[in-house]
Amino acid sequence: MSTSIRKVKTSDLELKDKLVSIQRVTKVTKGGRNFGFTAIVVVGNEDGIVGYGLGKAKEVTTAIAKGVEAAKKNLVKVPIYKGTIPHEQVCKFGGAHVFLKPASHGTGVKAGGAMRAVLESVGVTDVLAKSKGSSNPHNLVKATINALLQLRDARAVAEQRGITLDKVFNG
Repeated sequence: MSTSIRKVKTSDLELKDKLVSIQRVTKVTKGGRNFGFTAIVVVGNEDGIVGYGLGKAKEVTTAIAKGVEAAKKNLVKVPIYKGTIPHEQVCKFGGAHVFLKPASHGTGVKAGGAMRAVLESVGVTDVLAKSKGSSNPHNLVKATINALLQLRDARAVAEQRGITLDKVFNG
């Protein structure tokens, strides 16, 4: 199954950023230890558009700013149906396995950590999610976004099958 990536331009979008994780990294040289920071940031407009980025710098605020800029370059469109996802989806990236399942209205976002940040940024209000395997935030964010990219709405499925939605609903 091939997924067509739905890239989005950043113009005219009000994007909100969420910090997923910050790590302190150390480079040991003969002169001593050099400390730096990496930040994983997710940005989205809470209406079907989301992106993630990684920023690295000597200071936390600079790393976050770089992560936000990187995330704005990786925006993609995701199908959302009545505040939830159209169907179940399983995906993996590295050692992280994610499972997403649509939920009825009022359930909320039942997801942890990195998955929650991605799902809230994309605008999903009701979903059941489970992460299995690695809890590494880098891989969880990438697996969650890959799972969201594999989602297809009714219009996309009908188009792939070569029929129109009028034909589906009206016989």
